[in-house]
Amino acid sequence: MPSLLPRRTWLGLLPLALLGGCGFALRQTPPMPFSRIALSGFAARSPLEAELRQRLAGTVQIADTPAQAEVVLQALSDRRERSVVASTSAGQVRELQLRLIFEFRLASPDGRELIPATALKLSRDMSYRETAALGKSQEEGELFAAMQTDVVQQVLTRLSRVDLRGNAATR
Repeated sequence: MPSLLPRRTWLGLLPLALLGGCGFALRQTPPMPFSRIALSGFAARSPLEAELRQRLAGTVQIADTPAQAEVVLQALSDRRERSVVASTSAGQVRELQLRLIFEFRLASPDGRELIPATALKLSRDMSYRETAALGKSQEEGELFAAMQTDVVQQVLTRLSRVDLRGNAATR
């Protein structure tokens, strides 16, 4: 038995070694070309703003006012929509479409536009049954949370590519 322990240890570490060798890395916040950002226009206790703050906190300083920041991320719209896309002849809902729409712009404190008004729209389809309404409600929340994480990652990617010297973000 003592001779099997090292073999099992090596077999257990092999997948980790292969993942490291293929370039696998957890998703991280990309480096930003600025050091201070202000967030404005978000609703009170916005989950999207909270996730943005959390992801930006390790990379840049989040200023309280636009005057203290190098750039200002202004939320123009942050909506979550739910619509019925399929129903039975009896009028029972069978499929829903969930949409998350986030519109924003990035500007310097003096008003110079760095990223023009941009709309990020994500949608997911979800089957629905009245008999499983509680579980479907939880699934809906999880789908919205996943879409929100996708939107935050897209915003961070756009922010990381902004050119502070020019008038528009580099693509």
